[in-house]
Amino acid sequence: MSVALQRLLTWLSPAFPVGSFAWSQGLETAIGDGRIMAGADLREWISGSLAHGGMRTDAIILAHAFRQHSDAKALAELADLAIALTAASERSLETTLTGEAFAIAARAWPSDVYARLPAPCPYPVAVGAIGAAQGIDLHDLLSGYLTSAVHTQVSVAVRLVPLGQTAGLQVMAGLEAAVGVLADAASSASLDDIGGIAYAADIAQMRHETIGVRVFRS
Repeated sequence: MSVALQRLLTWLSPAFPVGSFAWSQGLETAIGDGRIMAGADLREWISGSLAHGGMRTDAIILAHAFRQHSDAKALAELADLAIALTAASERSLETTLTGEAFAIAARAWPSDVYARLPAPCPYPVAVGAIGAAQGIDLHDLLSGYLTSAVHTQVSVAVRLVPLGQTAGLQVMAGLEAAVGVLADAASSASLDDIGGIAYAADIAQMRHETIGVRVFRS
């Protein structure tokens, strides 16, 4: 196994201290509303994010941070764009807190890139810039990032629907092709290609803070 692959697996492991497990990105709201009641519902919800929502936006931002990891000014501009594109305050808090946590934890692998990261630093910007500086392949980085994002959403549903472990694994298996398609597209997409129509997810994220009893932070 290459050193780069070892690093990628470590960074995107659930054990890496980023805290993404604490956030549902509005999925908790959708489950509470009865939108997600089975594996098929969950797969459709996540597919929408991959094709038209936040996962697609994050992937494109990550790819640009990867290519511009040596340019502090460009990274700052990408960070501003990433934050501006988060529709809900809790989603904005999530991406900045997880990004900062990722950058802090990744300092175990020394690099001069940390001095160029903006503050706050959204998660896809941190992963893209640090991944490039550490010699990770862009397509591998995108595939790993998106797979981790899908796993996090499935984990939320397994706990809250509740969705059985087998059903959750079936959702993950069923989304592999979609993850691959987005990784391919995002690797060469321009910033002008960013655009989303995942309104249900955006509204669910906005409404999450109004839930009386919450398990997740978004």
